[in-house]
Amino acid sequence: MRLLVVSDFHGSAKAFWGAASRAEDAGADAVVICGDITHFGSVEEARGLFSHLDRLRLPVYFVPGNCDPPSLVGIDMEGARCIHGLHEVFQDVTLVGVGGGLVSPFHTPFELTEEEVADALNRGLEHAPIRRWLVLVSHHPPKGTRADVASTGGHIGSVSVRRFIEEKKPHAVFCGHIHESRAVDRIGRTLVVNPGPAKHGCCALADFDDEKIRVKLDHLY
Repeated sequence: MRLLVVSDFHGSAKAFWGAASRAEDAGADAVVICGDITHFGSVEEARGLFSHLDRLRLPVYFVPGNCDPPSLVGIDMEGARCIHGLHEVFQDVTLVGVGGGLVSPFHTPFELTEEEVADALNRGLEHAPIRRWLVLVSHHPPKGTRADVASTGGHIGSVSVRRFIEEKKPHAVFCGHIHESRAVDRIGRTLVVNPGPAKHGCCALADFDDEKIRVKLDHLY
């Protein structure tokens, strides 16, 4: 099974079109989007952007980012399923989602405290049937990896996401948010993947087999 992992479109229709083409070319079985579909946009704008994936006729799972409207939570649109605070099972993978960004001085549309992040994670995992693979889809990366290093050099990831990884030991975490920290790293046995910003043509391909997950940082075009 192959997943196309993308994040941080920030309203780029070109990047959505590129994601659809890359998913087709790579033979992806589903698309996972780690937030920032819009750039301070509306639900209707998000709906229009998702429509570029219609031709795939593939499952699309997403969490909103901090630059998306909070009203995206709980909305399924154009074949895309929001999994913030929820879980979804696809083939042998159980996906758990948390969107938004941590409270910041920038007052972006969808910000959460660490306690709210932890609550969404716990709600998402509750009653989730665990298949062969457990995967966390988070807009905010966990604190203290190569995926959360800001341009200033500091680690600005989420403590709650990190704690969830250490306690629940998912097999992989797909995240975004920190554009300059495109990386594949590990926390223990957990792969941490920040595919980089789709608006700059970045993505990742994740291949799941019976034994392991293989991740390749890739490009949309």
